[in-house]
Amino acid sequence: MELRLDGRSALITGGSKGLGRAMAETFASAGANVSVIARDKFALDQTLSALRTANPSGNHVAISADVSQANAIAEAYEESKQTFGVVDILVNNAGTSNAKPFLDVTEDDWMSDFDLKFFSAARLCRLCIPDMQERQWGRIINTLNSAAKAPGAKTCPTSVARAAGMALTKALATEFASDGVLINALNTGLIVSEQWRTRWSNLQGDESFEQFVKQMGSGIPAGRMGDPQEFANLALFLASDAASYITGTSINIDGGLTPVV
Repeated sequence: MELRLDGRSALITGGSKGLGRAMAETFASAGANVSVIARDKFALDQTLSALRTANPSGNHVAISADVSQANAIAEAYEESKQTFGVVDILVNNAGTSNAKPFLDVTEDDWMSDFDLKFFSAARLCRLCIPDMQERQWGRIINTLNSAAKAPGAKTCPTSVARAAGMALTKALATEFASDGVLINALNTGLIVSEQWRTRWSNLQGDESFEQFVKQMGSGIPAGRMGDPQEFANLALFLASDAASYITGTSINIDGGLTPVV
């Protein structure tokens, strides 16, 4: 089955690296016009170049913005809409791991984490959904993680913000399904990304990054960490017409790591 997004326009936050970039390139290769939003201008420029290679005839744009700020979100959305005319596919992918013992989590930690992971998604949904309703077609994918379903000790504030994102996914999916707006979540487990490379470099040990990845993957039922392309493949399916009867789901992409379905 070939999945195509010809004529569709996608907006992806956190789109310059890791999972976001993998989704952006995959969508572009499937024929979509893609807008990527992130803070790192250099990484955005590299991603934009990759998108133009993947789909030379597409109309792609890279926007430097901090999506934890409401005004920045509104401006980035308007720039994307002016470029494409419409936003058919929204991927709320912004966020980094921020987990610590509960008593160490400050007021600022709670607010900044929710602004980045939850409120950015809620605000973009509010901006994108009216046009999707009017056209009776839309796709929204929220990137969460396994802690949204199975939070462990010392996982605040991230696990709580991601659980809120799961509730948002289900609430909006139920509300807007009759308008043709399908909303789902993808829950990451351990997938090789820039965050893991940064964590490895901070360890300052003797093992190579490849050895580190192998060790991290040894406790996963699948026996390895995931690849960003594996995540992007499922995102492409959910963004396509092939997923026309799927909404309100929260799918684990974790090699069997999450202890709940």
